[in-house]
Amino acid sequence: MAALVIPGQPLSSQTTGATLAAGPGTWTRGGQVYAALVGEVSREGGVLSVKGKEETQAIPEPNAIVIGTVSRITRQAATLSLLTVDGRPCRPDFTGIIRSQDVRQTAKDSVKIWSCFRPGDVVRAKVISLGDSRSYFLSTAANSLGVLFAVSTSTGEALEAVSWEEMRDPSTGEVESRKVAGPE
Repeated sequence: MAALVIPGQPLSSQTTGATLAAGPGTWTRGGQVYAALVGEVSREGGVLSVKGKEETQAIPEPNAIVIGTVSRITRQAATLSLLTVDGRPCRPDFTGIIRSQDVRQTAKDSVKIWSCFRPGDVVRAKVISLGDSRSYFLSTAANSLGVLFAVSTSTGEALEAVSWEEMRDPSTGEVESRKVAGPE
């Protein structure tokens, strides 16, 4: 099983009945295994892993495009655990912050972080500065930046984009607010 995957892509299904464990280059949520790197999937026994396409790990720099998962939400910002920098894997200890004023190009004062991102969302963002000693400052203020992958808060199923600001659960039709990334 050697398929190319991107960060946040589901690697296992909860309905298969087989219990698969997360190996290197993966993470789990709700019993499902997801890719944490751009790379090839391999399965050894009951363990899924992803080997990165490039062995060198990237370091975020200003203007780099990063992909990360939302790990925490506050009223003022969303914190991301960075997974890739310009398509190359990075160390797992890099974090980034998307402040409310860096979410959109317009109507910056009316942005509510909770209506744009949720914990577990996979987000594409641009590094705008090196920030402080713990985090990089990120922006999603472009049409191609924002949430790439999200799961429904009620059913746990993958959401599909329906507009720049909404994603829908295909099974229930329930709509959730997000700052959705458009195609590059």
